[in-house]
Amino acid sequence: MRLGETVTLPVTAVDSKQMLLRVIGKGNKERALPLTESVLEMLRAVWLTHRSKKWLFPSRRITTHLPYDTARAAFIKARDQCGFEATFRPHSLRHSFATHMLERGVDIRLIQILLGHSSIRSTEIYTHLSEPLREDLRRLLDETTDGLFEGRRPDHG
Repeated sequence: MRLGETVTLPVTAVDSKQMLLRVIGKGNKERALPLTESVLEMLRAVWLTHRSKKWLFPSRRITTHLPYDTARAAFIKARDQCGFEATFRPHSLRHSFATHMLERGVDIRLIQILLGHSSIRSTEIYTHLSEPLREDLRRLLDETTDGLFEGRRPDHG
C-alpha cells in the first residue's frame, strides 16, 4: 500500500469475515486486498492501543487520521535505526513487495491488482530484474538451449 492509503484507512476498511482490507487508492478507486490472519491480528493489536471508532491509524486527537508527515517521519526514524540508506523510502516497500512476489512466481497481472495499478506498464516499472530472477532466467535459457547445437558441425562453405 501507499503511505497515504495506509494512514487514511478507516476501521471499516477491515472485513474480518471475508478476510479483506478495502483500500481507496489513487483516483478514488477501491481495491480489496486479501488479509492474512497475522496481519488481521496486528491490525487488531494496533486498534486496541487507541480504540478510535473511525481510524485504524488515528492522530493523537483520535478524531483525525495520522498525518502523512508523521507516518513518514516514523518510517525514516525506523529506517535510520535499522541502518538502511536514505534512498530507502516508504515507496521502496512497494517496489520490494512487487519484486519479491514476482520472484515467487506470482503472475504480474495479480501483482498489478494488488498494487492498484490501472496499467500493467506501471507494475513493470516496479518489478526490477533482481538476481534471483536473473538466475531463473539463466536456468530457463540453459534448459531451452541445452543440446541445441549438439551433433551439428559448423558450415564452412
